[in-house]
Amino acid sequence: MKRSEVDVSKLSPMMKQYLDIKKDYENELLFYRVGDFYELFFEDGETAARELELTLTGKNAGLEERVPMCGVPFHAVKPYIEKLVSKGFKVAICDQLEDPKLAKGMVTRGVTQVISKGTVVDLELLNDHDNHYIASILDFSYIYTICYADISTGSIFVSILPHQREKLLSTILNLGILEVVLKNNEDLELIALLKGTYGIEVSFSSEELENDYAYIYESLEEEHYIHTVKHLLYYLVVKELKVLSHMKSVEVIIPDDYLEMDIHTVRNLELIETLRLKDRTYSLIWLIDKTKTSMGSRKLKFWLMNPLKNQSLIEERYNKIETLNNEFILKENLRNSLYQIYDMERLCGKISCGSLNARDLLQLKLSLKELPTIKKIVKELGFDMEINTHQDIYELLEQSIHENPPITLKEGYLIKEGYNKELDELKGIRSGGKDFIANFESKLKEETGIKNLKVGFNKVFGYFIEITKGQIANVPSSLHWERRQTLTGAERYISPELKEKEALILNAEEKIIDLEYNLFMEIRETIKKQILKLKDTANLIAELDAITALSVVAEECHFVRPTLNQEHKIDIKNGRHPVIEKVSNYDYVANDCVMDSSIHTLLITGPNMSGKSTFMRQLAVIVILAQMGSFVPAEKANLPIIDKIFTRIGASDDLVSGESTFMVEMKEAKNAICNATENSLILFDELGRGTSTYDGMSLAGSILEYVSKEIGCKTLFSTHYHELTVMERKIPSVKNIHVSAEEENGTITFLHKIKSGAVDKSYGIHVARLAGLPDVVIKNAQKMLEEFEGKNKKTTHENEQIQFCMDFENEKEDPIKEKLKKIDPLRLTPMEALNILYEITNEMNKK
Repeated sequence: MKRSEVDVSKLSPMMKQYLDIKKDYENELLFYRVGDFYELFFEDGETAARELELTLTGKNAGLEERVPMCGVPFHAVKPYIEKLVSKGFKVAICDQLEDPKLAKGMVTRGVTQVISKGTVVDLELLNDHDNHYIASILDFSYIYTICYADISTGSIFVSILPHQREKLLSTILNLGILEVVLKNNEDLELIALLKGTYGIEVSFSSEELENDYAYIYESLEEEHYIHTVKHLLYYLVVKELKVLSHMKSVEVIIPDDYLEMDIHTVRNLELIETLRLKDRTYSLIWLIDKTKTSMGSRKLKFWLMNPLKNQSLIEERYNKIETLNNEFILKENLRNSLYQIYDMERLCGKISCGSLNARDLLQLKLSLKELPTIKKIVKELGFDMEINTHQDIYELLEQSIHENPPITLKEGYLIKEGYNKELDELKGIRSGGKDFIANFESKLKEETGIKNLKVGFNKVFGYFIEITKGQIANVPSSLHWERRQTLTGAERYISPELKEKEALILNAEEKIIDLEYNLFMEIRETIKKQILKLKDTANLIAELDAITALSVVAEECHFVRPTLNQEHKIDIKNGRHPVIEKVSNYDYVANDCVMDSSIHTLLITGPNMSGKSTFMRQLAVIVILAQMGSFVPAEKANLPIIDKIFTRIGASDDLVSGESTFMVEMKEAKNAICNATENSLILFDELGRGTSTYDGMSLAGSILEYVSKEIGCKTLFSTHYHELTVMERKIPSVKNIHVSAEEENGTITFLHKIKSGAVDKSYGIHVARLAGLPDVVIKNAQKMLEEFEGKNKKTTHENEQIQFCMDFENEKEDPIKEKLKKIDPLRLTPMEALNILYEITNEMNKK
């Protein structure tokens, strides 16, 4: 049965109310509160029953046929919502807006919140280590603007990106954005990529929020930023009914301030997850995350994904790590205090969004309790951090919140005795009432002589007097008891005195629950007024925790403070890959990496499995650690400031888009050579292997030469095309190095040590033997290799016939094209456009 097929005039009043509310939430699954359950009807009920594996039942709603329905208990709704949201559904929560006991007629109901992938705020549904971002993206034809926010922490950022699909996707994936809000569905290719390929929820909204929450964007001057922020705010506030009072003013992220890494680089270097298992364990963040708080863990991840380019800011972090390393006792005391801090950022989010319970306030109190100790340690360390201890909030919570409160807010036992006089009086009545019941039972036993007489309570009859059947005759008629219930072996009575006291006790209990709830709401509102100050403190604690973690990992893994230079040179003594060193069962072989200002490219040869890829990754990891402000795994390191890192490592087809290994290789190579500057770092691992030998060798040689001559950035280029090693003689900025191995009696030993010069063997057959291929296959391969090498010697003489050098002088860009590239037609007046056209025409006529 569908909603559209129903005769509304025949429906019950409750179902009419449901349909009226559902009209505004066509794309959401509406959880409609009925008593102790959330119920879903019609198509929503069928969908939820299928996805949650619930029984689909029916409900009488005034029609001949029962309406399809399924339901879940309201107190256990969270796991069901989590499951639906993770599958890409949006959920609208429709609550009872008044107490059913006080309602006159139909209970008023309304949607209180909408939950989607990017707007979950419940701590139980969130990952401690990761931000939970939702983003708005606006396309201005020549640029993209992106505003992304984490509702659970109240952080919000805005940035401008070039109008390049690859950079937009890299940004979205690197940030781990879960939901994207677009103005319309015109860009079908982008929508298909986000939803189909990457599993990112896509929503649509064309409106912008006016006036409300203006403080978030009032400091912005760039109109593009303002429109994008207002676009996201409208979706969050109007469409998803979010309260954003915990959000601070938006932070502008300027990509040029940070080392740029595309999604391929992040994945190839396994910064936040491993390539094979897509797991955090054994990634770089797994190694360096020694934080004690969830806030610190997220901050450290942000630093790792956004390494700095400002040398003074980097050095500032080095100085703090050095101080912590020297003051090891203070550092240990600091870590012990940080361990007591709960996730204050997300607690602030819960306070603002109204999903807070008394246990959350207890966590906030315990966190605030540690702040004076942390403030004292920070002062002794000499750090420029002013920690607000929020003593007033701590004292309020210490005086008010019960030490062991229930999860829900309607069970009582939220507020301590001594906080509110009226509440204490009511609790006195309740306590006295219970004493009365005990005394009343003793008194009746004495008066009647019935020793097994009991005074009990149940929700149906209230307080009662229970007498066994054999003792009924002993009940004096003068007591005026009234029979209420007959049991198999007993009778239950009530008395006027008992009913009078019952009314007093039960009224007190009800009033206590209501009063405690109201007092709790007042406390929450008091704290809410200081929410932004609490967030500032949480941010400082996160920074402190992150820098302390870097100090710990520097000590445990023997990292050293790097030196930064402006001479475009790399000088690493005994560098190591920290993750491989940590997990390896063997002694790690450290290697130097030396590239002075005249050397742009290291051409790396050596056997398979010898460690070429590890050496390349090792350099990139050291650079990233250094620029995020961390010490590095080396004996000594002198590094330049790198602006971008590009990697082409590993071979894989892109099955989703139908692209071959070679096409993926060429696209990633193109991305590097078109976007790299002289201050970039490029890692090319065996480029060209996805096609035929001579095709691959020619392209690899040409790319190597272009990067070395035309870009001049630091490049590590590993290859099995030994013919390319001749380039060292033709291009002064290219240097040959190799990973050494020893061969003895047909057995190869990998030394994993980098040495100068080239090698002319790949030892591929030896590696195949180590892999356990059958002997007959190995012997046959050896025979074929000898035949191929014999033929090759007849046709070439020491590679002299292969030419790689190209004349780039004849490939210079047309100056008119260069001029056109720099013009932004959307910013020109008509007169300026005519003048430029006139100038270009004159230049072409002169040619």
